[in-house]
Amino acid sequence: MSNAAPAPLSWFGIVRLGLVQTALGAVVVLTTSTLNRVMVIELALPAMIPGLLVAIHYAMQVLRPWLGHGSDVGGRRFAWIVGGMAVLAVGGLLAAAATALMASHLVVGLAIAVIAFIMIGIGVGAAGTSLLVLLAKRTAPGRRSAAASIAWIMMIAGFIVTTAVAGKALDPFSGERLMLVSGTVSAIAMVLTLLGVWGIEQPEISSESASAKAERGGFMEDFREICREPQARRFAIFIFVSMLAYSAQDLILEPFAGSVFGMTPGQTTQLSSVQHMGALIGMILMPAMASLHADWRTRPQPWIIGGCLASALALLSLVAAATVGPAWPLRASVLLLGITNGVYAIAAIGAMMNMVSEGRDNREGTRMGLWGASQAISFGIGGFVGTAAADAARAFMPSTASAYAAVFAAEAALFVLSAWLAIWIKRPREQASTVQVQPANQGA
Repeated sequence: MSNAAPAPLSWFGIVRLGLVQTALGAVVVLTTSTLNRVMVIELALPAMIPGLLVAIHYAMQVLRPWLGHGSDVGGRRFAWIVGGMAVLAVGGLLAAAATALMASHLVVGLAIAVIAFIMIGIGVGAAGTSLLVLLAKRTAPGRRSAAASIAWIMMIAGFIVTTAVAGKALDPFSGERLMLVSGTVSAIAMVLTLLGVWGIEQPEISSESASAKAERGGFMEDFREICREPQARRFAIFIFVSMLAYSAQDLILEPFAGSVFGMTPGQTTQLSSVQHMGALIGMILMPAMASLHADWRTRPQPWIIGGCLASALALLSLVAAATVGPAWPLRASVLLLGITNGVYAIAAIGAMMNMVSEGRDNREGTRMGLWGASQAISFGIGGFVGTAAADAARAFMPSTASAYAAVFAAEAALFVLSAWLAIWIKRPREQASTVQVQPANQGA
């Protein structure tokens, strides 16, 4: 019995792991959104400064494969999740302290902020990578899409609750109050993380990883081995291209609505909330529809292809919006974009969880790290590429509307390319996974 696979997580266990995503979302949104606003508005600093700091956080995501490899070698995802969250929490508090210090000692504050955002990037990479591996290994194949949806909805809930509560707690603003709010959020995040992962990782998983430790080489050997796996390599390319399409509109949607539709800043902010609400609907819709048929639950590939093609159609509706102008139902197009993006995102995450064990055993963290790094790098440059493309199009196009239409059309083309790339993603071995969980279910 000591070598038997542990029983798959119950729905309650999946929700518990989702608490870690909530904690991650809470700390990250405070550092990338609230501190951004404080630097630009209260401290009157150039917007480029928080932009560069957030870029540092994304740049550190290239370490995800190395961080995932560390959890493979150690065989304890628990330690990497909790340790990563501790680094993230301290980084978040340090970022708040650096922001407060900028008011009187700008250079010193900036230097500390750079260190803080390096810690934030490393913490997110360490905790997030090992969390996804643990969730994938402990969740039955038929529940993985739903588990991904639950985890990401809980992360978004962390965004919403943190911004709402912290926004009220920061008034009237002061550096001391900023540090107090950040410290409180970091402390709560640590508590949620411990509640989420305590007792989830079974001893069988740890001993299995430890037994394989003597057979493996170093990080670069494992990384090269995974890059030679056709499925892992193709999926990394798919993630990069699709996330480029997914993120390129982030920074241009509100300027588009303002310049072409004459919306006020408040109205464009509400438009973004419509998109986020659509994404939530898509994240709920995909696993709900997949639950209608047993085979649909373990085959995310058709959902990925469908989500990418539907996202392309939604972006083409924005092309039409740019062409028609204010008479076009823009909110409906943005809602549709959010829903289709939500379906794509959850299907892609479900595929990650299904395929992370495909290939040589005990390389799950390195494999997930490769995909996570591809996603983070693509997301990090997506906003820049979108804004740069919009600027370039404005320089050569006859009108601002046609420039935005060209960029949205290019993003739609990227989603079509992503759908084609997804065709070559190999179907995971559901039957092998099912066989592994049968003894555990009988013994439970």
